[in-house]
Amino acid sequence: MKGTSQHSEKGLKEAVLKAKERGVSDPEIGKMFGISFNKLQEIITEAYGVNISVLKKPKKIRSWEPKAFEEERTTVWSFRSRGNWATHDGRYRGNWSPYIPRNVIHKYSQPGEVVLDYFIGGGTTAIEAKLLGRRCIARDINPACIGLTLENLKFTIPQTLFSVTIYEPEVSKGDARNLSDIPNDSIDLICAHPPYAGIINYSSDIAGDLSSLSIEGYLDEMKKVAKESYRVLKPGRKCAILIGDTRKQKHVIPIGFQTINVFLESGFRLKELVIKRQHNCRTTGFWYKKSIKYNFLLLAHEYLPIFKKPLGSSCPSEKEKTMDYGTPIPRLERPAIKKTKELETTTVWLLPEEGSEDNIDKNVIERYSDGKRYSMISLTPDRRRHKGYAGEKGTLLFVRSHFLRDETSRANISIYLQKIKDIVKEYIPKIINGGHIIIRTQDVRLNGYIEPIANRIIGMVRTEKLWLKEIIIVAQEGKNIFNALKINENLNIGHQYLIVYEKKEAQGNE
Repeated sequence: MKGTSQHSEKGLKEAVLKAKERGVSDPEIGKMFGISFNKLQEIITEAYGVNISVLKKPKKIRSWEPKAFEEERTTVWSFRSRGNWATHDGRYRGNWSPYIPRNVIHKYSQPGEVVLDYFIGGGTTAIEAKLLGRRCIARDINPACIGLTLENLKFTIPQTLFSVTIYEPEVSKGDARNLSDIPNDSIDLICAHPPYAGIINYSSDIAGDLSSLSIEGYLDEMKKVAKESYRVLKPGRKCAILIGDTRKQKHVIPIGFQTINVFLESGFRLKELVIKRQHNCRTTGFWYKKSIKYNFLLLAHEYLPIFKKPLGSSCPSEKEKTMDYGTPIPRLERPAIKKTKELETTTVWLLPEEGSEDNIDKNVIERYSDGKRYSMISLTPDRRRHKGYAGEKGTLLFVRSHFLRDETSRANISIYLQKIKDIVKEYIPKIINGGHIIIRTQDVRLNGYIEPIANRIIGMVRTEKLWLKEIIIVAQEGKNIFNALKINENLNIGHQYLIVYEKKEAQGNE
């Protein structure tokens, strides 16, 4: 009986792989063989040694570079087309758009300099480094990824197309946690896309594969990656990684911010914090109904922190001006809200410039309150504009506190964070179990570096009475200033955050 079962399992795997090779889509394979998406990934990874979505050889090259490419100028990066020039394709599951390394390499390195990617996957960074005339050290712990990368690098660039010298990437098996063969202070740029803990398994039985670890184990291992990254990078140079969040029990786990903290603790400074918007999230039909029914948002963003290794230990002098935030005056505030036709269903709210404030308020109030018992506090330097609610227990507290600007000081940031902490502490007892506290905020730049305010708030607001339910990105679409800005050293901060907390259910009735 056991032999029959093994034979059936082997036959199933062979049939699944043949269907995949014929180009049958993943949903169709699931229906044909009655298997889950995770089971399909497991079969592919076991057979090929790497988690790929399309079983095919490199495509025929139709173009060598993206059409009308321009560097990104704001902190919101959104690529509707993944990018398919040269040998780029999406068959390595979870790989990043080539627009990301192209932007990073263009902005933070020069031709002939050395780019390191220690999570090379399908070779996206190595391909871009070759196209852009950079030297590249490409590593991965999975030998199958090395094979896939070498396969994708089998192209010769016509000499008439580019004026830069072309270098073949150095591709080899390696562990990002141990770069002992790379000298100190020798790398000009690190550009990598680490795996995400417990989301996509990139191998079946490779020791050291970070994608198979628990969140706690993953962060512990990323500390080793950050330490090695700091060691090999030249002072004053940049390290860019792409990282995202995950969910557990219908609440977000901020792996992105936690990973950023790991690199900051290793000595890096945060030069930029870019939001990468995802376009493969279905937001209508089945998923729209599920989003409303179970009150969750589809994760539609990732973080691209750009770290800098400082030139020295000294910090530049800071302006220590302060401002008086005053004390929020609680009073009933229920602005008229017209019901929206459809609510936002992903974690990226890209809203028209006209009416964006109303759209934010409508989405927040309709999704996270009963439409009656909600409070709104606007935390601004002008105490006359503070708004609040001090009535019966409410279903929502919405703290609109996004007023910090670039020309601020560390003292102002401390005052601001303490004020947020005080408000949350004061209002927790005034929110019913299952109700929400939402904080609207934004990052600021101080002395040339990003102060990740949302990250700091999440690290500060720690209480057993609140769940972190969502991290929402809010940005304006079609804002002319985004396209009109001159290219300079710093990106324009073009996004804000809505940090959504849910008050945990307690025993007994309200």
